[in-house]
Amino acid sequence: MSKSPSKSPRRESPPALLSDADVAAFFQTLSAHIVPKAELHFSTPLDLLIAVVLSAQCTDKAVNRVTTTLWQHCRTATDYLDWGQERLEVSCRSIGLFRAKAKAIVGICQQLLAHHGGDVPRSREELMALPGVGRKTANVVLNVAFGEPVLAVDTHIFRVANRCGLVKAATPEATELALLPRIPPEYLKDAHHYLLLHGRYTCKARTPECQTCPVTTLCRFFASR
Repeated sequence: MSKSPSKSPRRESPPALLSDADVAAFFQTLSAHIVPKAELHFSTPLDLLIAVVLSAQCTDKAVNRVTTTLWQHCRTATDYLDWGQERLEVSCRSIGLFRAKAKAIVGICQQLLAHHGGDVPRSREELMALPGVGRKTANVVLNVAFGEPVLAVDTHIFRVANRCGLVKAATPEATELALLPRIPPEYLKDAHHYLLLHGRYTCKARTPECQTCPVTTLCRFFASR
């Protein structure tokens, strides 16, 4: 009686999440390969706030082209109101949703002058009270303009965090809340840019460049392929 052919050993599935030690190694590796710098141009917190509002569903390069010209006229909240919504729409017409964004900028500047002396506030709650400013935009301003150790979860960061095994979460906010306590303190301030730039240029949505990725040995997505 012939013996049944032996079965090939099953490949064990990797753990669902990276260990704390692997998370630390993940950020240590990214920090050696990525310069954590904003690609939106800005000089002041107001510049950044306006640029982030304009960047919704738009590339940073396209926003930078618009703000290069816009900021020749508008440097303060008062300047934007003097420039007016109609001229703002003309200035921003090369990017998507320019009418809604121009309206939001006018509303933001009105609120800044009415409640904050024309300055950009430094709390998430006050930022999110401004027209057109959600949690992600508020966190970008807090982190990039003011150096606060917060995380603005966009599509890139959501993808990288869940794909690589840093967290397992269903929404951007849940990803933010799950990921923050996992990031070693020394990387927390720059974690936004490490993950964002890694997702933008290496861990892409449709064609991740795993062959050149510096963290493949840690990545749960790569291990499961």
